[in-house]
Amino acid sequence: MPKFVTTTLGCKVNQCESESISKYLVLSGWLSAEDGTGADICIINTCTVTAKASMQSRQAIRRAIRSNPEAKIIVTGCYAETEPDELKKINGVHHIIGQKEKHKILSIANSCFSDDSDILHNEDFIDNNGFMRLPALHSESRTRVFLKIQDGCDAFCTYCIVPYARGKSRSMPFETVIESIKNIKKAGHREVVLSGIHIGKYGLDLSSKTSLFELLKLLESSNIIDRIRISSIEPNELLPEIIELTEKSDIICPHFHIPLQSGDNEILKKMRRPYTSEFFKDLINRINNHMPDAAIGVDILVGFPGETDQAFENTYSLIHELPVSYLHVFPFSPRKNTVAENLTGRVPADIVKSRCAVMRKLGNLKKASYYKKAVGTDINVLIEEKRDPQSNLLKGLSSNYIPVLINGDDCIKNSIVKVNIQRAYGNYVEGKI
Repeated sequence: MPKFVTTTLGCKVNQCESESISKYLVLSGWLSAEDGTGADICIINTCTVTAKASMQSRQAIRRAIRSNPEAKIIVTGCYAETEPDELKKINGVHHIIGQKEKHKILSIANSCFSDDSDILHNEDFIDNNGFMRLPALHSESRTRVFLKIQDGCDAFCTYCIVPYARGKSRSMPFETVIESIKNIKKAGHREVVLSGIHIGKYGLDLSSKTSLFELLKLLESSNIIDRIRISSIEPNELLPEIIELTEKSDIICPHFHIPLQSGDNEILKKMRRPYTSEFFKDLINRINNHMPDAAIGVDILVGFPGETDQAFENTYSLIHELPVSYLHVFPFSPRKNTVAENLTGRVPADIVKSRCAVMRKLGNLKKASYYKKAVGTDINVLIEEKRDPQSNLLKGLSSNYIPVLINGDDCIKNSIVKVNIQRAYGNYVEGKI
């Protein structure tokens, strides 16, 4: 049987797509090259959200070529979409597959063994039409599953290359989402994470217009799976009705990951972000008032052109005073063809690095405080299939996004149990049933 290996960089949507591609290959008779060598094809699903991500994508491609010198190399993802000419320069790349062609990777992989000619595919990279259906097909070892229900973005924030890489916003049909989740439940999974590039725009492009709220409302009332988690959602699209529905729900997880980017209004305006720091502050406090134990994650982009000491301080102060649970901090990276690429006022690299360190330290303090607050409380935890490799304890994830370790038998794997939290550490808590 032919063997394949998949390497994935970047966001949860990329990970979701890679899992589906891998499963399709397995179902079609391919074997996974577990150790990353001896593969007949190597699929690298790339990212280009930052210059570092592009560099890591190139490194992953070259590593795959070195480890599998006889393999056909297939490169896909956002870097393949936006910079195919750069990839052509790498000796050993056989196929470059645009975003809308990802679903054809299986047939391309099979064709590698019926046609010896090395064809460099540079398909219609930007013209993304329709939702790319890679249904959720998942590893049996997963307790929770990522389901891509939306792709693309129409926002064109001035720093962001994603709309160029992913195309316009488009949604999985409503009925397909429901059917996919039913199949996920039938396969034995307990949690589904609704994922997308701009998930708050879900349903607006469908012929029968709908919305993320309407989808959540139906999923809540039909009770078709034990847990539903929402992936990253824009501040102005986390509507009051979604917050209220989550508060009352037994299945929608009280966990919101929200990209703030900056706490300075002038910088937000330059970024073309459609909200103010005051709006964001009210939003976080509203969530906290409804659900004091909810997990609130925030993305911060440090060093955007024109970010003065005061602008950075405004961001730091805003996060410092709000009940935020954790941070994802990124340095600004100018991306080709974006407005921000040509903005003046570039912040020196050493200052960006220093500010990132300061913000990450704050993020660690916020996370430690959030975990410590859970000590002494009872929380529902979904126990995963694999034990923690260091302690050999069972590990799981609470509905409000806290990693939990407990002592217990294998029989409770893939089940939701009530756990009393005993101790909090830097990256997890310990509890007992």
